[in-house]
Amino acid sequence: MCVAGLLPQHIRSLIMSKDIEQISAVLSAYQDALNSANVEDAVKLYTQDGIVMPQHSPSFVGIANVRKAYEGFFEIIKFDVKFDIQEVVPISPEYAFARTNSAGTTIVKGRGKGDEANQELFVFKKVGGEWKIARYCFSTTNPPK
Repeated sequence: MCVAGLLPQHIRSLIMSKDIEQISAVLSAYQDALNSANVEDAVKLYTQDGIVMPQHSPSFVGIANVRKAYEGFFEIIKFDVKFDIQEVVPISPEYAFARTNSAGTTIVKGRGKGDEANQELFVFKKVGGEWKIARYCFSTTNPPK
């Protein structure tokens, strides 16, 4: 059993509430990084062993490849999206997951403007007292054309 399990319920609830607030702030910062096409702001939210798992693409494993992924994304896509947090679930003192939906528009180089809608799953890890994205997977909720 972890040490947190030995704490009284009201203390555990306060800790979890603080974790949920911090993770929600990371998700908000991630939304801002996407919308501003800021590679550094996106990458700094990840763990060193972070993984991005985009739809229709191989995974980008490790921080150097995560950086390459965002450089590529931002080179061809301009985002204007809003995240709607569906749930944030701390599962241990070190790990949590979050499920979100996002919607808005994108401008894709060579294709123009279109509606954007996704569902996302994030796995978070607490590193040095800060919640970071350890794994990120998304898929469209738009019907196929």
